[in-house]
Amino acid sequence: ALRLAAVAWDSPTAVSASRLGRERASLCAAARPGGQCCARRGLVLRCQSGGGAAATAATLKKGEAADAAGFTVVMKFGGSSVSSAARMREMADLILSFPEERPVVVLSAMGKTTNNLLLAGEKAVSCGAPKASEINELAVIKELHLRTIDELGLDSSIVSGFLDELEQLLKGVAMMKELTLRTRDYLVSFGECMSTRIFAAYLNKLGKKARQYDAFDLGFITTDDFTNADILEATYPAVAKRLHGDWIDDPAIPVVTGFLGKGWKSCAVTTLGRGGSDLTATTIGKALGLREIQVWKDVDGVLTCDPNIYANAVPVPYLTFDEAAELAYFGAQVLHPQSMRPAREGGIPVRVKNSYNRHAPGTVITKTRDMRKSILTSIVLKSNITMLDIVSTRMLGQYGFLAKVFSIFEDLGISVDSVATSEVSISLTLDPSKLWSRELIQQELDNVVEELEKIAVVHLLQHRSIISLIGNVQRSSLILEKV
Repeated sequence: ALRLAAVAWDSPTAVSASRLGRERASLCAAARPGGQCCARRGLVLRCQSGGGAAATAATLKKGEAADAAGFTVVMKFGGSSVSSAARMREMADLILSFPEERPVVVLSAMGKTTNNLLLAGEKAVSCGAPKASEINELAVIKELHLRTIDELGLDSSIVSGFLDELEQLLKGVAMMKELTLRTRDYLVSFGECMSTRIFAAYLNKLGKKARQYDAFDLGFITTDDFTNADILEATYPAVAKRLHGDWIDDPAIPVVTGFLGKGWKSCAVTTLGRGGSDLTATTIGKALGLREIQVWKDVDGVLTCDPNIYANAVPVPYLTFDEAAELAYFGAQVLHPQSMRPAREGGIPVRVKNSYNRHAPGTVITKTRDMRKSILTSIVLKSNITMLDIVSTRMLGQYGFLAKVFSIFEDLGISVDSVATSEVSISLTLDPSKLWSRELIQQELDNVVEELEKIAVVHLLQHRSIISLIGNVQRSSLILEKV
């Protein structure tokens, strides 16, 4: 526990701040044969041993799991789809308008809640504990969730405990003057935990039985890479076993927190990176072997380009998993870059639909499609890129030069986005998707340049952009000719 000066150890502020430094010595059994454990604020401290997740030898086959557990699709809704009481009513109506479906619902945090939580945490570091309660973003978060609950006719106790603990957590951050990556993940988890509880309570009020799940308690086991964790294979049988068992005991619509997991060593809350709720949805789809994974956005599917740049962008009716992954990786905001992998492995179609236009067909993403007439599928812009040009005549006729270059990035913990090489130079870009979770400040860039200049001439170019053309690789020469 952290040492706190002039604060009673049993006070809420001290307890909250103490949690920031708490480390669990035990490993999470769910990542190994034998069981499952979970650490989570005051709500959950749960260990399941015995058969546990490993009792399920493998992910259930497609179709068999859906029939057994009673589920047919995953319906994932982003923050804009649940940004207010009115939008939550619309999403509930949308779900109920498909009576033939038995969905697993995955939700993001309400509206801009994740951004506000991060801003509140950053302000808490410098504001001092007495002023932590006055942080504007905290007031915005409280007002949004309490107003939503009031307008939906629900009991404020659904989120009041979370809001109180959030305030105490910010006081703890302010007292310690530090916001670690681990604490940052814990902080942003409040958003999904509140939105799912509100939505599940509203479905129950409408007479549609629903059950809320925190993903870290459902069986989502991840690496301990806070702010950008990877999902481990133990997740699939654990999730299938839990959802199947609960459905058999007491059928209800699962409402699951997106974006969150649990570190397999630390048992701490982890996050899957920006847009990680998509990955939550496809992981559940693979675990249960469902017929389809639906990702509900505020656009009519995956578009030919960013509509904010070109107003006449139109939906792409069909994509392959490879095309969708490239679109996401190179800057499209519609999908999480890693979200296609579980769906591809499970052979489950992903349909991107518009929650404002529920009857639009959207975009269907599958393993293969007819590419004979396809040339260019979409154009993607990735902004705020940092580019490094590395020039050295040592590259000529030498082996191991590239290894030296990339070992420097590995040692400094910096991710490389894309690479182009010639006989005497390397051009590479640094991955901006990592910047939200770690500050790639000028000092770090200077360190990179300093190390690289020991073996080459280096030019640093900032605030650049990458324009990516996603299409039929076999006809790439024709695409480039037209460009």
